[in-house]
Amino acid sequence: RGGSTETGQALKYILHKGFPGGRNSSVPEVLIIISDGKSQGSTAMPAMQVKERHITVFAVGIKFPSRWEELHVLASEPRERHLLFAGDAEDAANGLYSTLSDPVCTATAPGCKVESHPCERRTLETVKEVAGNYVCWKGSKQPNAVQASLCPFIRWKRVLIKHPSRCFRTVCPDPCDSQPCQNGGTCVPEGLDRYHCLCLLGYGGDTHCAAKLSLDCGVDLLFLMDSSAGVTLEGFLRFKAFLKRFLQAAVGQDSPMSVGVAQYDDNVKIPIELGQHKDAFSLMKSIDALNFSGGRTLTGRALQYIAQHGFRSTPVFADVQDDLPRVVVLLTDSKSQDSVAEAAKYVKDQNLFLLGIGSSFMRAELTTVTGNPQQTIVYSDPQDLFNRMPELQRKICSVGSPEGCQAQSLDLAFAVDASSGVGLENFLRLRHFVRSSCLHFIINRDVTQIALVVYGSKAHTMFALDTHTSNSAVLQAIDQVPFLGDSASAGSALLHVYSDVMTVQRGARPGVNKVVVLLTNGGGMQDAAAPAQQLRHNGILVFVVVIGDTERDMLLRVAGSLTYLVHISSYEDLQYYQGLIIERICEEARSPVNLCKPNPCMNQGVCILGPGSYRCQCHGWEGPHCETRVVRGDSPRSPAFPPRSHMQWSPRGLQHFSRALQHGKRQ
Repeated sequence: RGGSTETGQALKYILHKGFPGGRNSSVPEVLIIISDGKSQGSTAMPAMQVKERHITVFAVGIKFPSRWEELHVLASEPRERHLLFAGDAEDAANGLYSTLSDPVCTATAPGCKVESHPCERRTLETVKEVAGNYVCWKGSKQPNAVQASLCPFIRWKRVLIKHPSRCFRTVCPDPCDSQPCQNGGTCVPEGLDRYHCLCLLGYGGDTHCAAKLSLDCGVDLLFLMDSSAGVTLEGFLRFKAFLKRFLQAAVGQDSPMSVGVAQYDDNVKIPIELGQHKDAFSLMKSIDALNFSGGRTLTGRALQYIAQHGFRSTPVFADVQDDLPRVVVLLTDSKSQDSVAEAAKYVKDQNLFLLGIGSSFMRAELTTVTGNPQQTIVYSDPQDLFNRMPELQRKICSVGSPEGCQAQSLDLAFAVDASSGVGLENFLRLRHFVRSSCLHFIINRDVTQIALVVYGSKAHTMFALDTHTSNSAVLQAIDQVPFLGDSASAGSALLHVYSDVMTVQRGARPGVNKVVVLLTNGGGMQDAAAPAQQLRHNGILVFVVVIGDTERDMLLRVAGSLTYLVHISSYEDLQYYQGLIIERICEEARSPVNLCKPNPCMNQGVCILGPGSYRCQCHGWEGPHCETRVVRGDSPRSPAFPPRSHMQWSPRGLQHFSRALQHGKRQ
C-alpha cells in the first residue's frame, strides 16, 4: 500500500471495525500485528484499549526491528510468549503455534508440551564509528590565513546487535522414539502418531521388518568362513555381520537348528558344531565370539577337512529326518594358495552340495569350487553382499529340487533388444540366453507359455504365447530370430507386449501369472517407464536385465524396484545371472493372482471378481469373454452362452475355453 506506518490508527480501526460482529464472548479474540516497529504516531493508548477488551495481542517483528520497545508495548503479557521475530519464518510459526496452543487454544496433541529455550533477538541498527583522524584545514583569526589541524573522520555503519532472550516451541514425542523397526530397518514418521519402516533386503515379514526369509526347507547347513590374512580383518568382520544378519532373518526363534560354522586359514576349526544350538540367541553369541586368525589361505585343505569331519556330529531330532541334504556355504575373498579342484570333487563325492560366496574377482575360482556358475554368488561392493541374502536362501532351499518353475503355470514373454547399439555378436548372446532359459520350463498349454518379441525402433512378435506347445518347437523358433540393427525403443517394445502379446486374443490365460523379461543394453529407455508402469498396473511383472553402462535412475523407473532390476557389466557375464533371473521369475509364478488383471474381457467388457472366479459384463457383445457380437433382429443366438455373459468362470474351465476360442479364431 505504501505510505507511512500508522500502527496506532490501525489499532483504532481494529477496535471499531475488526472484532464487532464476532461470536459470543466465550470465543477468544486474537490479534496478530506484523510490523517493523517504526510507527509514525503513538501506539501506547490504542494498545492499552485493545488489551482492556481482553484481546490477546501477538507482536511479530520483521526485518530486524529497530524499535523493540514499541513491539513490547503492543504485545500481551507475558511478553516473551507474545513477542515474536519473523527473521526466521519457521521459528516464528512454531512460536505462534506454541503460544496459541496454550492457553488460547487446546490444539496441542496428546503428549506434546510447550518448552522454552534460550534464543536471541536481532536488531539492525545504524551507529557512528570513528574511522581515524585526518589532516583538515580550518580558518584562523588572521585574515587570509589558513591553519592545518587534525580532525576526526566519522562514518555511519549498519551493525547487527544481538539481544539474549527466551523463545518457546512445541515439542511432540516422535513415533520413532521407541525404535519399532527391527533388523536394521529405518523408521520414517508420518505425523505425530504414525510411522512406517523401510526394511533392509531380506526383511519385511511384517510392518516392523521381521524376518522374511525362511530355512524351513530342511537342510543341514554348514558355513565355512575364510579367516586368512588374504581376506583381512575387515573382510572377516563383514562375513561375520552377513552371517548374523542372514541367520537372524532366516532361522525362527524357537525352531531346532541344523546350522554350524567353521573357519579356516592354515588350519580348520569348527567352533560351532552342526546343530549345537537350539535357539537363535545362543547361536548369535557364538558367532560374536569368532576371532580372526590371519594365516595362509588353504581353501582346498579346508574343503577336504569339512567333507570328512563337518557333518559327523549331526544330531537327529525327533521331528527332523537324518537324511536331509547337506549344504556347505563357502565365504571367501582371497585366492586359494593350494589346489581347490580335487578337494571340490571330493566334497561332491561325499554327496555334499557346495555354494560359494565372494566378491567379483573371485568368480572364476568359486565356479571351479562349486562346478556350476548357478551355485556361486558374487557381490560388487560390501553393501551388495547383504543384498544377496534372498538369493542365498533360494539357492539353499533349491538343493535337491529341479530348476525352473516346473509345475507352476506362467505366461512368460521375452523382449529382446536387436538394435545396432547391441550389435550382431551381442544379439546372438542374448538369443542364446533366451534359448538356455527356456530349457528350465515345461512348455505347454497348461504349464508355461512363452512368447518372444524383438525390437529396434519397432517391435515384432516372433511367436505369441499360444504359438508353440513344446520345448523343442520354442527352441527351434528362437534359432530363427533375426537381428534388426536399427535404433532402439524399449518403450515401443513394452507397449507392444501390453497390447499385442499379453492379451486373451493372443493366448494369455486368465488366472495365470505373467512376466515380461526385457533384455537391453540400456539404449532407448527414455520412453519405457510409462508402458512398464501400465504393465505392472495390469498385474504383469516387468523384469529388466541391462548389460553395460546406463543411467541407474532411469532403469529403476522402468523396473519399478531394485528387486526386478539386474545390471550386468558385460555380455560375457550374462550366463552367470541366469539362475538368479529364473529364480525371481519362478518366485513371481508362485504369488497370488488377480483374475481380472490383465482384463480377460474383450471389446471393452468389464471384469468382475467373484470368490475364486470372475465374470465379464459385456455391452453389445456376449460370450464368456465378450468375444461374440450380439446379432440384432430375430436371428437365433447360440444356446452355449446366455445374454450379456453373466456367468461364473473359474481358471480351470477357462483354459479349455481359451483353446476353443483360439481354434475358432483360426477357423
